[in-house]
Amino acid sequence: MDTKTLHTLEFDRVRERLAELTAFDPSRELARKLTPSDHFHTARQWLDETAEARLLLETEPHTSIGGARDIRQLAVSASRGGILVPGELLDVKSTLIAARSLGRQLERAETTYPYLAQIALGLPAPLGLVDAISSAISDRGEILDSASAKLDEIRSQIRITHDRLLTRMQKMLNNANIAPHLQEALVTQRDGRYVLPIKAEARGRVKAVVHDVSSSGATLFVEPLQVVDLNNEYRELQVAEKDEERRILAELSARIGEHAAELQAAVETLADLDLVFAKAKYADKLEAVRPKLNRFRAKKQGANPGLTLKLWQARHPLLDQKTVVPIDVEIDPDTYILLITGPNTGGKTVTLK
Repeated sequence: MDTKTLHTLEFDRVRERLAELTAFDPSRELARKLTPSDHFHTARQWLDETAEARLLLETEPHTSIGGARDIRQLAVSASRGGILVPGELLDVKSTLIAARSLGRQLERAETTYPYLAQIALGLPAPLGLVDAISSAISDRGEILDSASAKLDEIRSQIRITHDRLLTRMQKMLNNANIAPHLQEALVTQRDGRYVLPIKAEARGRVKAVVHDVSSSGATLFVEPLQVVDLNNEYRELQVAEKDEERRILAELSARIGEHAAELQAAVETLADLDLVFAKAKYADKLEAVRPKLNRFRAKKQGANPGLTLKLWQARHPLLDQKTVVPIDVEIDPDTYILLITGPNTGGKTVTLK
């Protein structure tokens, strides 16, 4: 069927309504590209798949592709040496969990849903990535202390050094040589280093390194010389922490890159299943009935291929199903032409569509 005919029949609008019932972009793309098939077995298989999905969603209405995401580009990036950020790693994890859950569900019910189970065979076997990501990244996207022994040690040292540094600076707030020169009795930060706010006129009276000046010029933010070493140690530990976090992310990304093909296949299989679920939801929404397909019975003479067409209570799918007037159409194998006549009130066009 050519593109012009499909457009005339408003098939693009039907596809768009189907696309609205999908759960993520890959299946939405499939819905918008869908075209009718002129292959008998393909058409019947599609109907079988939709019938199974309707039964599945009726008996287990919470069935879905869960938290699946389109991770195909992430997988490609990782396979080329790219380093994924925690949020992207969580997208990979949630997609694999969705694939695992749906795959197990359909495997258990293979005898009831053989066509859906066949599609689900495209989902990957366990790759060990879910456990690897879970042990390193929290559900909030934070890299866990347990991600590596080295990271755990660095963060422990950071906490100890941080406490020592703040304790020493808090004591300075009450130091007789410093307190009179403070603009405010507080410890703050500038460029990642802990500093004290002193009055500008006290410059030189407090042995310190100036890191910043207030917009009014009345306050200097200084790092007392007594805490320079601790501040240095604290900053060095923070740099070491970032280096170890990057190493962990790189290692996880490399593992994902090794399975890029399986991850892409997982997304595409989930999209196939989600499209079938969307067809089932659309069929339910329209209160549609599965058609019975028959092959053409070829005739020895004449141009008629032996078509039998029977439509009972057929309705235009884009009109309000509560108010649209259904029609019956029956064409037997000896009928060559169906002539539709009537006034120009739109009925003929609706009937044709």
